[in-house]
Amino acid sequence: MYHAGVQLNGRVAVITGASAGIGLACARELARRGVAVVLGARRADRLDDAVREITASGGRAGAIVADVTREPDVLRMVEHARQHFGGLDIMICNAGFGYYGRVEDTPVDVMQRMVDVNFMGGFHGARAALPIFRRQGHGHLVLMSSIAGRRGISQMSGYSATKAAQVGFGESLRAELAGSAIHVSVVYPISTDTEFRHAMQRDYGHSVSGLGPKQTAEDVAQAVADCVERPRPEVYPYGRAKLLAILSVVAPAFADRFVARFARRRESR
Repeated sequence: MYHAGVQLNGRVAVITGASAGIGLACARELARRGVAVVLGARRADRLDDAVREITASGGRAGAIVADVTREPDVLRMVEHARQHFGGLDIMICNAGFGYYGRVEDTPVDVMQRMVDVNFMGGFHGARAALPIFRRQGHGHLVLMSSIAGRRGISQMSGYSATKAAQVGFGESLRAELAGSAIHVSVVYPISTDTEFRHAMQRDYGHSVSGLGPKQTAEDVAQAVADCVERPRPEVYPYGRAKLLAILSVVAPAFADRFVARFARRRESR
């Protein structure tokens, strides 16, 4: 089932965390391929700008101001898709944020917020979309994890843990839905040029920098759209990152030393 092509033109997608970064890039790319997109995020002005841009380019788009930690908000996004565009075919759970620091320096409320946004946001998205997918017999749930969800990153233990939780969640759902036309895909971006670091600096007074490969939000969006068009269980937008995931399983101690070479540096304001 993961190799059967899907015609995207006329489909409907809901995307969380879509006011900037990977979420917005996914909205643009899917709209370009004929998908009606409903964007959800907390910043109304950014959402309005995105909808105007997409519609001006000939796409179909709507937006809902939403906080993914609140299940009613996610349900409203799905209902908006059904009312304005006639259904729901694709749910992309993209909202997320990170924090850099040792575990003993990570505030408990920040860790709880990462659990609520990074994991529970996807949980709410799945709960909103899957009943619809089951009734119609098809659909695609996309969980935006991170390569850190496959191989934990130094001083990002909380973020890595929440992204790993998405992986286990997605794998369980795939097993549950195996043999059906309901697809579940987990995406593993590497360090991506988005507002991620700027948001960390804005909210917590520090950002990070370091060595290692990087990619653009558009790279990730193209990989996601390709996956929706031709479903598969896992997506590594930067292909060589999959080798790190394999290395972490077959030689974990060596992987520990390898990723230490690319440790991030904390930068204060």
